[in-house]
Amino acid sequence: MRFVVVTGMSGGGKRTALKMLEDTGFYCVDNLPVPLIENFVELIAAPGSEINKAALGLDVRADQPFEEAVKILENLKNSGYKYEILFMDASHNVLLKRYKESRRLHPLSPEGRVEDGIRKERDILKGIKENSDYVIDTSNLLTRELKKEIDRIFVRNEEYNSLMITILSFGFKNGIPADSDLVFDVRFLPNPYYIDDLKPKTGNDKGVQDYVMSFSEAEEFLVKLEDMIRFLIPNYVKEGKYQLVIGIGCTGGKHRSVTLANELYKRMKDQGNYGLKIFHRDVGQGV
Repeated sequence: MRFVVVTGMSGGGKRTALKMLEDTGFYCVDNLPVPLIENFVELIAAPGSEINKAALGLDVRADQPFEEAVKILENLKNSGYKYEILFMDASHNVLLKRYKESRRLHPLSPEGRVEDGIRKERDILKGIKENSDYVIDTSNLLTRELKKEIDRIFVRNEEYNSLMITILSFGFKNGIPADSDLVFDVRFLPNPYYIDDLKPKTGNDKGVQDYVMSFSEAEEFLVKLEDMIRFLIPNYVKEGKYQLVIGIGCTGGKHRSVTLANELYKRMKDQGNYGLKIFHRDVGQGV
C-alpha cells in the first residue's frame, strides 16, 4: 500500500493536492483528529483491505498540538508502516496575498494579524518540512502545472528532487523581477526591434527566433548558460532550495529575451528530475 501524508503551509495548496491525488485513485482523508491517525493507518493497512493508495491531510490547528501528530507518525514508522510526506509550500508574500483575497482568518492567529500566524506556522512545520520526501512550492504554479507535478510523482513515479525552475523573460525598462535568483542580460545581441518586419512580432514568432539565433553569440551564450545551470542545480538541491527563477532580460522583454528563454526551456525540458516552467513577463506590454 502507498500511504502519503499531505501537509504544509495553510494556503499552500494542500487541499488542491489532496483533490488531485483523489482523482488519481488515492483514498483521501482530510482533517482527521490526531488521536485517530494511528487507527486509520492500521485499518487501511490491514490484510484484506481494498485500499492500496491512501492520502492523509494534516493541518496545523490551534486546538490540537501538531507535535502530537508528528510523534504518531514517528511511532508508525518505527512499527514498520511506510509513508511518504508531501509538503505544500509558498512564499510569505504569496500566502499573505491568498489570505487577503479569500478574507480567511489564519488558524494560528484568528484574532490577530495573518502575518503573525504565517510565521508561527512556519516555525511549527520547520521540522516536518526538512524531513519531507517532496516539497512543492506553489508560489508561481498554475493549477495545471501543479497537476503535472502531482502526476509526475504519484502516477508516473518519476524521481523527484523538489526543485521547481522558472525561466522568466523580461524587459529591463520595466524593472528586474524581484523574485529572480539569477539574472542574465542579453542586450549584447542585435535588437530585432529596429527591423520593420520584426518590430511588431515577439520571440514566440519564428522570424524573430531565426534572426536572433542567426548570430553565433546567441548559440554560444546558450551553451555556456545551460552548462552553468546544470552545474548549479544539484548544488542548489543539496542546500535545500525548492524554487529557482532564472531571469533573462533584454530592453523591452519581447524579442531577444523571449527567444533565448524559449531556447533554454527547450534544451532543459525533459532532461532532469526537476520541475520546469517558462513565463514571459513583458511580452504583451504595449500591445
